[in-house]
Amino acid sequence: MSAYDGVTLGDRMRHHFGDSTEHLYGVLVRLLADDWDRGGVVRDVLAGHEDAPPGDMVQLRLLAGIHRVVLRGDAPELAAFYPSVGWTADRYAVWPALEPVLREHVAELRAGLEVAPQTNEVGRSVALLVGLSEAVRRTGLTRVRLLEPGASAGLNLLVDRFQFLGDGWVAGPVDARLVLDGCGGAGFVPADFEVRERRGCDLHPIDVAGPDAEAYLRSFLWPHMPERDGRLVAALATAREHPVVVDRAGGAQWVREQLASPVADGVLTVVWHSITRQYWPAPEFAAMLAAVDEARSRMPVVRVALEDPDPLPVAGSWVPQVEVDDDVIAHCTHHGPPLILAPARLS
Repeated sequence: MSAYDGVTLGDRMRHHFGDSTEHLYGVLVRLLADDWDRGGVVRDVLAGHEDAPPGDMVQLRLLAGIHRVVLRGDAPELAAFYPSVGWTADRYAVWPALEPVLREHVAELRAGLEVAPQTNEVGRSVALLVGLSEAVRRTGLTRVRLLEPGASAGLNLLVDRFQFLGDGWVAGPVDARLVLDGCGGAGFVPADFEVRERRGCDLHPIDVAGPDAEAYLRSFLWPHMPERDGRLVAALATAREHPVVVDRAGGAQWVREQLASPVADGVLTVVWHSITRQYWPAPEFAAMLAAVDEARSRMPVVRVALEDPDPLPVAGSWVPQVEVDDDVIAHCTHHGPPLILAPARLS
């Protein structure tokens, strides 16, 4: 049985949600792991990924593939267990409905493993808002060119089109389609800024105007979290009204090329990325950072990120950190709110 650093893929699936079985996915990962252990159909689906590094999140790729089948209506018996399509059958009884779907869709599920999770989690835009506000305060520049490697559909590039409701603060247009409430961040003061240019890149960009885009992106969301689904639908509606260019390209070279383009005087370039570091080869990520650093002598540029700590703590739990260049200024969840400012930002 293959393993990565002594931990099998089955073990990683089983423990992805800790000991929680309070929702459908907490049960599914255990059932998938059990089938993996006994050499069932899950072993066939995941063949070739036995030694995938933990950051690949193979288990989330598989869950998204299954969810995709459910959302398009091709697994009615399994759909009875998915809150995302309006049903809440006893999750502990799901295996007899799940196994036939796995067997019928092996090829599709295997193909889905090739693409990293693309949640386009627009809740993370609260981290970008905080990072942009800090970058504006540091530089004194309020006109922004916003660049995002690993942008997928580019939804977070529309940060200035969303409204945010925090603890004692509000930001964004009052007529926004997407309103992010419960943002927390007591003590945060949003800065005024204007996004003059915005552009992203991704190895697998998604055209929000495409007929299957919404269902595809929804498949990456966890079906027991309807608030995330509502955010995504509202953000997609915003993106259709205000299209964003997302190039098909790798991150490091694209960032280097974008930073080689001239920018108007008084415009701050912000390179933003969120929960992508784990999916990038280390040399690629290092090359992207180098491209940003090399550009600092030519133009005002700041890197804003929402990423897990690197390296991860060896014990205990953690939450992603909002980074402005090398400074950690806040923390929030992988899905965004609530925001917690770092103590130094409150002094």
